Amino acid sequence: MSAKRPIVELQDLRKTYVMGSVFVEALRGLSLVFHEGEYVSIMGPSGCGKSTLLNLLGCLDRPTAGRYLLGEEDVSTLDDDALSDIRGSRIGFVFQSYNLIAQLSVLENIMVPLYYQSRSEQESLILAAEFADRVGLADRLNHRPNELSGGEQQRVAIARALVNDPLIILADEPTGNLDSASGREILEVFDQLHNQGKTVIMVTHDDSISHRTQRVVRLRDGQLVDDASN
Repeated sequence: MSAKRPIVELQDLRKTYVMGSVFVEALRGLSLVFHEGEYVSIMGPSGCGKSTLLNLLGCLDRPTAGRYLLGEEDVSTLDDDALSDIRGSRIGFVFQSYNLIAQLSVLENIMVPLYYQSRSEQESLILAAEFADRVGLADRLNHRPNELSGGEQQRVAIARALVNDPLIILADEPTGNLDSASGREILEVFDQLHNQGKTVIMVTHDDSISHRTQRVVRLRDGQLVDDASN
């Protein structure tokens, strides 16, 4: 069986924030490779660089130094417009706080990434409905976020993350705002995505969640301290 191709390559990645006269090194020479279909959790204490790393992986920020290859393309130095295109076409985001648009229905929220693609409205509607069905929301298409439970809102966020067929799915504490039963249901969705071959990188502080993943990357003070398979 051939080895899976690298999806993400980080080479000596560094991120420094300037706060007045103080320089804060959030990432200090991080080198990592994530392969197609991997299910990875990123862990570490508060302030270790997890959020900074996720922002860089999601092209929400640029590294101060080093290289970030996403699907073999160096995205480290792209301008804002190019990074926006990358976010819209190659990356799926799932946030702790869902980040749904309150005025839009379930179907319309799922369609948001498709607005940046050259699809007809009819194509987008059909695709969004298909992904709503995949996450068990086929009977909630016209509901707005305030009419849904937390678990249902997170399912909408997952469908929205998947609808553009991204190279990677980035999840930031995706069960952090959910009760334990809803959290288990959402983690089962991520397990299914992994089983379908999706590349999932998840930030979590919970060991019981990290045990579900294939691989656990641990950071401390902006550096890699452990990278182990489960």
